[in-house]
Amino acid sequence: MPAAPGFDPVAWTAINTIRTLSMDAVEKAQSGHPGTPMALAPVAYVLWTRHLRHAPARPEWSDRDRFVLSCGHASMLLYSLLHLTGYDVSLADIRDFRQWGSATPGHPERGHTPGVETTTGPLGQGVGNAVGMAMAERYLAARFNRPGHEIVAHRTWALVSDGDLMEGVASEAASLAGHLRLGKLTLIYDDNRITIDGTTGLSFSENVGARFEAYGWHVLRVDDGNDLEAIDRALTAAAAEAERPTLIVLRTIIGDPAPTKRNTPEAHGAPLGKEEIEKTKAILDWPRDPFHVPEAARTHLATVRDRGDRLVGEWETTLNAYRAAHPALADELTRWLDGTPALDWDAVLPTFKPTDSLATRQASGTTLNALAAVLPNLVGGSADLAGSTGTAIKGATVFSAAGPGQTVAWGIREHGMAAAMNGMAAHGGIRPFGSTFLVFADYLKPSIRLAALMHLPVIYVFTHDSIGVGEDGPTHQPIEQLAMLRGIPNLAVIRPGSAAETAAAWRAAIERHDGPTALILSRQKLPAIDHSAAPADGVRLGGYPVFEPASPPEAIIIATGSELPLGISAARALTDGGLPTRVVSLASWELFRAQPAAYRDRVLPPAIRARVSIEAASTFGWLGWVTERGEAIGIDHFGASAPGDRLFQEFGFTLDQVVAAVRRAHQRSV
Repeated sequence: MPAAPGFDPVAWTAINTIRTLSMDAVEKAQSGHPGTPMALAPVAYVLWTRHLRHAPARPEWSDRDRFVLSCGHASMLLYSLLHLTGYDVSLADIRDFRQWGSATPGHPERGHTPGVETTTGPLGQGVGNAVGMAMAERYLAARFNRPGHEIVAHRTWALVSDGDLMEGVASEAASLAGHLRLGKLTLIYDDNRITIDGTTGLSFSENVGARFEAYGWHVLRVDDGNDLEAIDRALTAAAAEAERPTLIVLRTIIGDPAPTKRNTPEAHGAPLGKEEIEKTKAILDWPRDPFHVPEAARTHLATVRDRGDRLVGEWETTLNAYRAAHPALADELTRWLDGTPALDWDAVLPTFKPTDSLATRQASGTTLNALAAVLPNLVGGSADLAGSTGTAIKGATVFSAAGPGQTVAWGIREHGMAAAMNGMAAHGGIRPFGSTFLVFADYLKPSIRLAALMHLPVIYVFTHDSIGVGEDGPTHQPIEQLAMLRGIPNLAVIRPGSAAETAAAWRAAIERHDGPTALILSRQKLPAIDHSAAPADGVRLGGYPVFEPASPPEAIIIATGSELPLGISAARALTDGGLPTRVVSLASWELFRAQPAAYRDRVLPPAIRARVSIEAASTFGWLGWVTERGEAIGIDHFGASAPGDRLFQEFGFTLDQVVAAVRRAHQRSV
C-alpha cells in the first residue's frame, strides 16, 4: 500500500510486520485471535509512533501515557508493538505466544510482560480501567503540579471493540467519564461489526457514537481504518480536546487484507490457516517464512525508543527543577508513587472504649475519616450509599467536572466503580476504595477477581453484611457472598466483630500492597467486646484468641463479625458450666492461612477437636476449620423480611443453640 502524505514509505512495512507477526504467532500456537490485530495495526502504528508518550527503555516511567488494550483477545497486536518498539519482549517471546512460561500469554497480564498496563480479556473491563487511570492522572496533577512545573501531564488511550461497548460495565464507566469531563481520555473504537457468532447485526444495532455524545463525549469518526492521515488527524484532535473525553469511531475490516476470511467471523477467534496466510503474504508482497521482521521496519520503529529516551530525559530535567522549587511536594509524590504511606500514619487510628457498642460500619466510618486526613491519596466513595456504608469523608471535596476531590460519588454504578478503581490502582499513586452493600458484591465480582489477579491494593467496604439487615428481606441479606469472596485467590476478606477490630482491619488493608482487601461490616450495632486481655490488633494475623478460659480449653468456638459477641457469651456459659471454651476471632481466613504453622496451631490446637463455628452466612468452607467432629452454625438458605433480632433467633443464632452445639461436638471428640 502507498504511504499516506506525511508518512514515510516504510510506515506500511512496519504496519505489515505487525500484521504478519500476529498471523504467524496465532498460527504457530494454533490458538488466538489474528483478525483484530491485523485490522488495528494501522491505528496502533500511528498512535505508538506519533502520539503515545512512552519509553520502551523505561516502561515504569511515571509520566508516560497509559495505553489500554481493552480488547485483550487482540494481544498479539500489543506484543508485536512491544517487541518492535524496543520493550523487553523478544522475537522468541513472540514465537512462544500462549505457551508455558512465555512472556506473551493469551491475554495481556499486568506485571507479567513489560509495557502491559492492565490485565484485559474480560470485555468492558479495560474501558473502566482507562477511566480510572484518567481519574488518577487528574487527581495527581491537581495535587502536585505548580505554575511552571507540570510534573504530571499524561493521557490515557484505549483500543476498544464492539464487545467492550456491548458490556454494561463499559457503559457505566463511560457515563461517569462523560460526567467528570475527563478530557485526557481517548477511546478508539474498532468498529469492525464482527463477533464470534457472526455480524454485530445479530444483536447490536445502536448508534454507538450517538450514545457517547449523549454521555457528554467528544465523538470523531474515521471511515477507513487504513487511512493513516485521517487517523493521525483524529488522534491530534482528540489530544486537543481538553473539556471532554473523546471517542474515535474507526471503521475497520477484521482480518484485512486476508483474501477470503477478512470481514468474517473466521478471522476472529481462530488461526487463519497456512493457505490463507500464504495468500495474505502474497497480497502484501511478503516473504513466506514465518516471523519475518524486515530490517527497515526494525530500524524505523527503533526511533520510538530514542524518542522515549528523550521524553524521559526532558521530564527528569523538569523533575529536578520541581524538586528544587518544591522539595516537600516532590518527596510526597515519590511516596505516593512508591505506595509508601506517610510516616506514623497509623498513629491516627482511633481507640474505641471497651464499652462502645457500635455497628462496625460506624467504626469503619470513624477510622476512614481519621486515615483520610493523613493519607490524602486514599481516594474513593460509594455507589450512592455513602451515608449507609459510612464512607463519607467529612469536609472532602467531591471529584467532579470542576476538579478532582478525595471523595468520589460513583453513582449507582457498582460494575463501573470497581473497574475504575482497578485503573486508579494500576495507574499508581492512588489507594482507591469503594463501597456498597455486601449483597451487591456480585456486581463487583469480575473486577475484584482482576484486582486480585493483578495484585492491586484496592479496598472494598462492604456493609449490611448479614440477615441483620432485617426488614429489607432476602434480596438484601447476603448469604453466599462471603463464600464467593473467600473463593477468590489473593483477596483478603476481613470481617471484624467489634469497633476495635474494625480499626485493626483498616490497618491491615492499608498495610497490604500485593492484593485487594474486602472489609465486611455490620449494619446493626454489636455488643461491646473488652479487648484488654486480647488486643484486637490480632486481626492483622487473621485470627487470634479473643476469649480464654482460666483452665486449659477443651473446646473452641470460632466466630466472625456480628457473631463474635454471641460466641463469647456462649463460651462464658460453657466455661461456667464446666467445659472450658476458647473463642477465636477468625476475622480473615486468608491472613490467618498466611501465618506460620506454629502460630496457627497455637490458636487452633489440632488436639482440640471440639470446634464450632458461628457465622450468619453460608457454611460453605467452614468444615475445613471445625473438622469432622465439629459443627458449623450458619445459614444455607435465603433470609426473610423481619426485624434482624427476630431473624437471628429464628435461624438458630441463640445462646442455647451455640452451647448445645459445642457440647455435642465435645461429646463426639472424647
